[in-house]
Amino acid sequence: MTVLGARALNRATLARQSLLDRADVPVLAAVGHLCGLQAQEPQEPFVGLWSRLRAFDPTALDDLVTGRHVVRTHLMRRTVHLVTADDALAWRARHGPMLRQRVLGVYRREFEGVDLDEVAAAAREAMADGEPRTMPELGRALAVRWPAVGSRALGEMGIAALLPTVQLPPRGLWRRKAGARTALLESWLGREVDPPAPDGSDPVGEALVLRYLAAFGPATTTDLRAWCGLAGLPRAVAATRERLVAFRDEHGRELLDLPDGPRPDPDTPAPVRFLPAFDNAVLGYHDRARIVDRAHRGLSVAGARVVLVDGRVAATWTVEAGAALVTPLRRFSRTEHAAVAEEGRELASFLSDGRAS
Repeated sequence: MTVLGARALNRATLARQSLLDRADVPVLAAVGHLCGLQAQEPQEPFVGLWSRLRAFDPTALDDLVTGRHVVRTHLMRRTVHLVTADDALAWRARHGPMLRQRVLGVYRREFEGVDLDEVAAAAREAMADGEPRTMPELGRALAVRWPAVGSRALGEMGIAALLPTVQLPPRGLWRRKAGARTALLESWLGREVDPPAPDGSDPVGEALVLRYLAAFGPATTTDLRAWCGLAGLPRAVAATRERLVAFRDEHGRELLDLPDGPRPDPDTPAPVRFLPAFDNAVLGYHDRARIVDRAHRGLSVAGARVVLVDGRVAATWTVEAGAALVTPLRRFSRTEHAAVAEEGRELASFLSDGRAS
């Protein structure tokens, strides 16, 4: 079985994440291909798309949000993601049990002896009038019935786990600051969440396997689980295995991939790229060694914005006084320094006036 080294995996990731060459595709197609973008920090998806798309115009993403073609909702790993409306409706039921368990893991003591189905029904009733609610507002409404649980736990359980909800604009629009006001996903989109398959099959899980590999492969099943947070995908992997090819990494672990997935030559040059906080190009794996040194693994988890140099995390960045301020994690060559400075100037220009590179 062919062995793929860390550099080969790095170039495959960059190619599929449109970080090797910027893609010339519509914003909606890019969001769909990437299986969504991390969006707990509302402005970060704009940087993520700027680094991946040619001539990215932030108003195009705004139009998709206000036009209800993409939504901000809790999905993978219980984090807020910007995903297409179709994916939100197709994936939400499959992620529901995981969302419950993750919130329950934080508030297990508070919800001891509480029927979560009753909480879900009460939360849905409280939001049935179609008026947007904040998490604290819903929590206070539910605390009238469950005062011992506490409004914080009730609000988070209701909005982040029990109900399919969406964070409404203006939150998440270009250069706009707004609190997280939420509505029911079905109400916002005018369509019901797709139900689980009645025959016990897992078409959503199978689609997730194939979609993940298209955007992140080659990868292990542990990587897949780390990305989506779902434990019950072995059957989906087994059902799709005949459509996949297998490799090994340098540690002997099996890597799965699509037969036609791009796997560039490991020596393919990789341009400098600035990534936003919590970017899935880094967080979308259990073993992130293909893109970040183990010594710096915690940077992305902590929300640091990182710079890729030769395809790997080599610096962090912030914006100060309209300029991109870069803090290297290693010494740069003169050529690398010049490339980082040039890309940083392009990014600062985009952030200051919204022009595409």
